[in-house]
Amino acid sequence: MQKKFGYTNAMAVPKMEKITVNVGVGRLRQDKEHEDVRKFIALITGQHPQARSARVAIAAFKTRKGLVVGYRVTIRGARMHDFTLRLIGAALPRTRDFQGIAQDAFDKKGNLTIGIKECIVFPEMIGENYHFIFGMEATITTTARRREEGIELLKLMGFPIKTAA
Repeated sequence: MQKKFGYTNAMAVPKMEKITVNVGVGRLRQDKEHEDVRKFIALITGQHPQARSARVAIAAFKTRKGLVVGYRVTIRGARMHDFTLRLIGAALPRTRDFQGIAQDAFDKKGNLTIGIKECIVFPEMIGENYHFIFGMEATITTTARRREEGIELLKLMGFPIKTAA
């Protein structure tokens, strides 16, 4: 990357900064189901999630201000790299009809956001007693300045990114 993008200093080469995993629990109304989601997210990511509550009441969604509507985990360091390896090596290949990550999933700063429709693609969920399937969103934040730099960084890390057609 240093040669391709012309970095004069090795410390200027982009790297992964953090991974943020978000899970919405809007349709799960019971406390037991919330606790199960919390347990499974902790199992998948390796750390306890932070409860996210509604900021405003929305009658159409049957939410009130302060009601827990999701969970968030921010992973850094060694756990981030472990999660990345499990995502690339086990979860994405097990996803149904997976053809690779589209380059449209990158924002202008080189960060990648992917949605995972079923939590059961992670190897930690094998053998677990779950009675519902939930989806999650993972955002991989990089220190890249441009979209092309972020795409190249994650390609070199082993992410299955489709080439632009």
